[in-house]
Amino acid sequence: MPGIWETHMTFSQRSRTLFATLAVMLALALPTALVISSADARVGGGMSSGSRGSRTYSAPPSTTTAPGSTSQFNRTYTQPGAGMNSAAAAPARGGLFGRAGGFMGGLAAGFLGAGLLGMLFGGGLFGGLGGLSSIIGLIIQIALVVLVVRLAMSWWQRRHSQQAAYANADAGSGQGPQPNYRSGLGGGSVGGGLGGGLGGFGFGGANNAPLEIKPDDYEAFERLLGDVQAAWSNEDVAKLHTLATPEMVSYFEQDLGQNRARNVVNKVTNVKLLQGDLAEAWREGETEYATVALRFALTDKTLDRNSGTVVAGSEQPGEATEIWTFARRPGSGWELSAIQQTN
Repeated sequence: MPGIWETHMTFSQRSRTLFATLAVMLALALPTALVISSADARVGGGMSSGSRGSRTYSAPPSTTTAPGSTSQFNRTYTQPGAGMNSAAAAPARGGLFGRAGGFMGGLAAGFLGAGLLGMLFGGGLFGGLGGLSSIIGLIIQIALVVLVVRLAMSWWQRRHSQQAAYANADAGSGQGPQPNYRSGLGGGSVGGGLGGGLGGFGFGGANNAPLEIKPDDYEAFERLLGDVQAAWSNEDVAKLHTLATPEMVSYFEQDLGQNRARNVVNKVTNVKLLQGDLAEAWREGETEYATVALRFALTDKTLDRNSGTVVAGSEQPGEATEIWTFARRPGSGWELSAIQQTN
């Protein structure tokens, strides 16, 4: 039959072209997948997790260590504030004082309908309102009750909008960048590391009191960087509870459970801080927050639990830059409250 060979030949050529394209795509995607799996193995899973109090949905200021943008949270317990992004979330208002679909819109439509009926039956534009006075009075009373209830609920929502691991009062409006400090290799600071930064101050919070970050605080941040990675590598959940907020520990437990299901264990060793910058520090009620950009060296590898074979990462040291937020309550030390990835 004529044409069969030509069709078969065309199909074969298309198949070869398709397979060649797929092969090229796989060749390009495989190294990227390996890099992603290696980067996602360390503590936090390469995601942005945790809470920053009332600033959870506000990006921290850029710093010398992390001059780019910061990823939004993939995992957080904190809900947006009552008035946060209200214009973007609801461009057309409804409810009591909304558009025609709201209560007041329906009330106005009722007045207009009554006027039209009055005109239709010869009573004038507002003639139809006389017989409806009692109904209108009742509607006005209901409207006033609804208004009072809505105002009370709005006040209650603003008072209890934050539901993070630490319940805090509403924060102030200070959101500007904070004075930075630099440390690490060649930084010229005494002792190096985060302890070399002496000038970190943060302003803002519910009581508008300045928060001074002292050398001891920087040393605590640097120590937590290593201790959290070590406890993660040892799968020591009890230790993690002493280093991070309950919210962060819950995420760590999820990630560790996924590793056990895959029969692998992630080991992060040789952690060394190279450079750090204070992005911002503030108070919210009794809770103090400090967000710090960290660039650190580490050896990140994932091993098979049975054979000990490296299945992701390598023995070669690498670098990572992340944004860590620490929280402190009266009478306790700093705890890891959030980890965010940089773009």
